[in-house]
Amino acid sequence: MRTTSDHCPFGLAVLVLGAAAALAGAQDSVALAEKFGPDHLSKVEVAVKLTGRLALPAGKDKTPEVVTLTGTSRVRYDERILSPDPGALTAVRAYRDVEFTRTVGGITQDAGIRPSVRRMVVIRSESRRAPFSPDGPLTWGEIDVVRTDVFNPATVPGLLPAGAVKKGETWKASAAAVAELTDLEKVEEGGLTVEFVGVVEVDRRRVARLKVSGVVKGVNQDGPSRQTLDGTAYFDLGDAMLTYLSVKGTHELLDGKGQTVGRIEGQFTMTRGRLDKAPADLSDASLRDLELKPTAENTLLLYDDARLGVRFLYPRGWRVGAVQGRQVTLDHAAGAGLLLTVESAAKLPTAEDYAKEVTGFLEKQKAEVAAAEKPTRVRGEPAPLDRFAIDATVKNEKVRLEYAVLRQTDGGVTAAANIPAEAAAALKPEVERIIRSLAVTKKIEEK
Repeated sequence: MRTTSDHCPFGLAVLVLGAAAALAGAQDSVALAEKFGPDHLSKVEVAVKLTGRLALPAGKDKTPEVVTLTGTSRVRYDERILSPDPGALTAVRAYRDVEFTRTVGGITQDAGIRPSVRRMVVIRSESRRAPFSPDGPLTWGEIDVVRTDVFNPATVPGLLPAGAVKKGETWKASAAAVAELTDLEKVEEGGLTVEFVGVVEVDRRRVARLKVSGVVKGVNQDGPSRQTLDGTAYFDLGDAMLTYLSVKGTHELLDGKGQTVGRIEGQFTMTRGRLDKAPADLSDASLRDLELKPTAENTLLLYDDARLGVRFLYPRGWRVGAVQGRQVTLDHAAGAGLLLTVESAAKLPTAEDYAKEVTGFLEKQKAEVAAAEKPTRVRGEPAPLDRFAIDATVKNEKVRLEYAVLRQTDGGVTAAANIPAEAAAALKPEVERIIRSLAVTKKIEEK
């Protein structure tokens, strides 16, 4: 469920909408279509408000812990549609204002978007949508902030009818619109219905009022869920543009038996308007020399932990897992793992000592070593980086083991990667990319 509220151009009109009279021609068929061709420009504001309770998984025969959740977010951005690639829709955005706060179980998380990466490209292919910035790597938190939004080139056409409609007529929202409004990765049951309520005059503008409602069951990143949505949209007939969408929703998280284990209430509100001219950061001149298609470099994610004192870049196929003490783990769906350990300068081992430690461990595990690369310096001053590698069979599994030691004045990092042999060709360069990006960002004290 996408959910929010607040100021919008129709704010006052909504309060008096019940008293607004239908215009004389309201019974006539009305065409409701917005063209999202290349260079379509708009200004957008989205607000989300959430509140609810979640049951956290517990061990066997233990009562799940129930925690409260609240959240608010507001983003305002300018958007320009780019020429589409086959099978994909592309927009470039410049975020102007960003507010994001979420509290789960008494722990509050504030997030934002760094000014240096507030220009983002959003590409929707099939049911997947993810932003990247042509100006630098994004953090996962920055991506999480913009996930509360919807992708209008897919959502708006999916809410509008295929042809002219009369008052009282209904139609089904497209699968793309349902996916955008619910954030479901897979829809199993239900859908959304849109009704043309009629034409009214708001602030001297003729607008078509639409009702959006339905119950949808499916699966998202939190697991099985059921969502009940009820909303209102306004389509400006003069500008031929959907200018307002507000949806209230209930998101029920379900267990394996279909029982509700969490419930979140929310509201999503979006207002849109036309831009007569592209702002400077979305102009032809500004975008001309930028790479606006995703590459291995411009889609890298940034991990920057000021408390731990480590920073690195990693491809999106990897996921940062546990962060315990001075260690950070990364996992890949192909079965690979990477362990990073931050050490003080005094405790950081040399690459040679680290190699001896690893060799001793493998001997205890009775691993069969097929090949070994001795420690080699791959980068010199100001931050020396050494690496070595081993091909081995450990517990009947063939693996590629990659190791590295980064040394800086304020401390260092050891890296240990375990890659299944069948995935080594693809993932070895990615591990090397992560390791080469490592940096210690504060003085690491001895423990």
